[in-house]
Amino acid sequence: MLARPNRLTRGAEYKAVVRRGRRCAAAHTVTYVVTTADERAARFGFIVSKQVGSAVVRNTVRRRLKAVCREALVDVRPGADVVIRALPSAATADFSELRDEVQNCLTRRAAA
Repeated sequence: MLARPNRLTRGAEYKAVVRRGRRCAAAHTVTYVVTTADERAARFGFIVSKQVGSAVVRNTVRRRLKAVCREALVDVRPGADVVIRALPSAATADFSELRDEVQNCLTRRAAA
């Protein structure tokens, strides 16, 4: 579980990151990153639509993405806002595949 300061919580925040963020597409995810000069912890948000699967599958994918982001938290620069959108193929992806995709996008877009 990501701590409260590390989560995006409002719809407007998600919308701003998706609209203004730099985009990194991969096979199972699309990652959007906005970097700011704020001296706060990096924040993450997740979009897992019903196209991914049933509620059980969506929650599993979301938990995997949260675990990946918790590992990557030390490498993301402070003040960054990251939204990860899971594509339908994420339902059948292994944890290692998701981790590699997200790590690759975060190092390209939001490395400290």
